[in-house]
Amino acid sequence: MRIRPAFAAPAATALALLPVLTGAPAAVAAAPSAAVAVCREGAVTVTAARSATPHVVRISVTNKGGATCVVDRVPTVTFGDLDGAAQPVPPAGSAPYRLAAGASAYAAVRTLDPAAEESRTVAYLTVSGDPSHRGTRFGAASVGTSGTIRVWEPVTTLWQPTAAKADAALAAATR
Repeated sequence: MRIRPAFAAPAATALALLPVLTGAPAAVAAAPSAAVAVCREGAVTVTAARSATPHVVRISVTNKGGATCVVDRVPTVTFGDLDGAAQPVPPAGSAPYRLAAGASAYAAVRTLDPAAEESRTVAYLTVSGDPSHRGTRFGAASVGTSGTIRVWEPVTTLWQPTAAKADAALAAATR
């Protein structure tokens, strides 16, 4: 005799319920799926722009392809020739983030800890939606700084469905 739990749902059903249970929009809910491929680098557009908050850059990734694909839920943001990338806040590991065709996701990157007494400077930062991508380089002027970008203990939010949610996530994580 086999005993089954009272609620036994296939994994696909459980993943389908994830957006409902978490309140995440269905178009961008993170859910691993063998049927959804990683977005090709040429199928996404990445942007970076100055924020009204000092030392914060807003970034986005947009799926210009005709089908849903996934990027990593942690944006890859590197700084000039410095080692390493911005660390996610809250701390998180790699996982897929679904982007419907035409959809965008947003993150906020703090390049310089306000309490930092030292910093490094770089001429550019590079942003990619997935660590398998080379990314797009943005010069200091394009992210609203004059000549160089100051960097010390940079952090990034996970991808969010709106720029406002990315800003709120950064504010909440860096208090």
